[in-house]
Amino acid sequence: MAVVAVAIVAVSTSAILVRLSEAPSLVKAFYRVLFTTAFILPFAGRYREAFGRIGRRDLLFAVVSGIALAVHFAAWFESLEWTSVAASVTLVQVQPIFVAVGAWALLDEHLNARMVGGILVALVGAAILSGAGLLGEGVVGANPLYGNLLAIVGAIMAAGYVLAGRSLRQRLPLVPYVLVVYGVAAVALFGFVVIEGAALSGYPPREWVLFVAMAVGPGLLGHTLINWALKYVESSVISVSLLGEPVGSAILALFIFTEIPGTATVVGGSVVLLGIFVTARARQV
Repeated sequence: MAVVAVAIVAVSTSAILVRLSEAPSLVKAFYRVLFTTAFILPFAGRYREAFGRIGRRDLLFAVVSGIALAVHFAAWFESLEWTSVAASVTLVQVQPIFVAVGAWALLDEHLNARMVGGILVALVGAAILSGAGLLGEGVVGANPLYGNLLAIVGAIMAAGYVLAGRSLRQRLPLVPYVLVVYGVAAVALFGFVVIEGAALSGYPPREWVLFVAMAVGPGLLGHTLINWALKYVESSVISVSLLGEPVGSAILALFIFTEIPGTATVVGGSVVLLGIFVTARARQV
């Protein structure tokens, strides 16, 4: 559990690091994925046989999963430009809801009554958050509604990444799985950057430090540790523990950016987290 605690603290810094950087959102997303992949690459030699077992079907899943991950980062990083850290991180965290719905629709997995109830509760919370952005009452950000919608897109794409990568992860160890999917995501994000016409160089040293910090903190010490911990800790415990990310990010944003969430954001966010908690627990029953 100590490893899980470290991972939650690490992922809680993600939104803060993104907000601190002044580079374009797609550039930040690209370098986070690229540097995370580069730090893991030295371990690839130990898994040559696993890489050799990757067939066409697995490559297809890797491409779909990697592209979904790329869009997730692109949408979520841009979301943080328009809405509060608390709202953005809470809404992007609803991906377990979309995973449950996607597994039911695409993989014919059963949805029990508690899961349906949790999904409905989370949707009510999301509606409260979005309604606050629409009314512009007690919210933070240049365009909270737009930012909140981008965060939801990020959550949907994160769910697609999980669902598409599920089959691949069952046949590959962690390192080959991460390198293949992250490699696809990096290529996709590079394409997005080129299409946007954003510069990949010319940034001051401060920006490069932030790019590396995004990879080392949320990337390696966050999500990679969580994937490692899944071998030793029940997935239900991990799912519930991840609810600490929005809370941790909101606290950090309060002290670093003096960003005080409005009442609707606090209420809506709390309802969303309750819905995720119920759904995550119900999926393990």
